[in-house]
Amino acid sequence: MRTLLSIFAISIFISSCVQQGVDKEAQRIVDQSIKAHGGALYQEALISFDFRERHYSIFKSPSKYEYIREFTDSTGFVRDVLNNDGFQRTVNDTPVDLPEDRIRAFSNSVNSVAYFAFLPYGLNDAAVIKTYLGETELEGNSYHIVKVTFRQEGGGEDYDDEFLYWFHKEKYTMDYMAYSYHTDGGGVRFRKAIKQHQVNGLLLLDFENYKPEDKNTSVDKMEGLYKEGKLELLSEIRMENIKVSF
Repeated sequence: MRTLLSIFAISIFISSCVQQGVDKEAQRIVDQSIKAHGGALYQEALISFDFRERHYSIFKSPSKYEYIREFTDSTGFVRDVLNNDGFQRTVNDTPVDLPEDRIRAFSNSVNSVAYFAFLPYGLNDAAVIKTYLGETELEGNSYHIVKVTFRQEGGGEDYDDEFLYWFHKEKYTMDYMAYSYHTDGGGVRFRKAIKQHQVNGLLLLDFENYKPEDKNTSVDKMEGLYKEGKLELLSEIRMENIKVSF
């Protein structure tokens, strides 16, 4: 079993071999994981759930998407809709004019929840670059590690974020992830799946969310820090009242 250090030592070589085309092993693993989590059902599914006192309805197909967030605050009933046409907020069914920075912030917030809820399905988006980094062992199980980066074209404002995914070697479930981000001051996170929701053929996950002491820590070091007990449990990512319709 390779250590994480050796995996990343050879990742430069692997990357140079696949940069002119598709990393076939990374693609195979992601395809298997998507299949294990629901496969083609994702393209027809409307997933609704509650998360942190907000209700979400998420739909995403290869050609269209619509993400809806609803909640009540001091202004009334708020409904945010993000789809192919852009972003729109209504309060008590009345459209609200927002400055560009607020539109961008609300869009990013809604998109982030939708992105994580639909994983690993979104890993086959056109802007995704996948690289296989080899195998490792984590908490008694063997995993494939796949690194994900994004092309600037089609990768959105956060195209320079980096992700690592740990896929169970036999089940192909996505049991861990780590990622770096640059919004809101930036940072890095490590997530561990703690509960599986089997709903109408889809496998959806709850996570523990960890952070390192230094927010500038390389995402490559997160597995080692987790194994050493040097990550702080920041929060839990739990989906409640999940419904899946087609």
